[in-house]
Amino acid sequence: MNKKGFTLIELLVVIAIIGLLSTLAVVSLNNARQKSRDAKRVSDIKQIQTALELYFADQNAYPTAATAIVLGSADYDTLSSTNGFGASAAGTTYMGLVPANQGPGGTNYSYTSADGSTYSLTFTLEGATGGLGAGFRTASPSGIQ
Repeated sequence: MNKKGFTLIELLVVIAIIGLLSTLAVVSLNNARQKSRDAKRVSDIKQIQTALELYFADQNAYPTAATAIVLGSADYDTLSSTNGFGASAAGTTYMGLVPANQGPGGTNYSYTSADGSTYSLTFTLEGATGGLGAGFRTASPSGIQ
């Protein structure tokens, strides 16, 4: 007898290999998504820092906020010379749309500056990225810690 085709064992082995490869692909994709979100968070914070430095160069102080404000929310989505962080821009606009934390993980970006001489931006990272470890991070005029 000359039978052509695959045995049941051969088919099961192939299905198991395909299942293993697809599982590895999904895990890899989720890891890449997390790293992408974290890279965007770091980029957002650096853009906000640049806008704050431009504001400081013109105003000789940072916008004041004695209590933490949530950046990117409806009340604080622009940065301008007249309004500082506010709902609308007036005067010189340093940032027309302040970014907000997107997606799962992380926390809202918050800003504080008691007297305008320095500031603190806080955010969190889901994993290590760009030399920064996972978890709660703070940005100030001296950089990101």
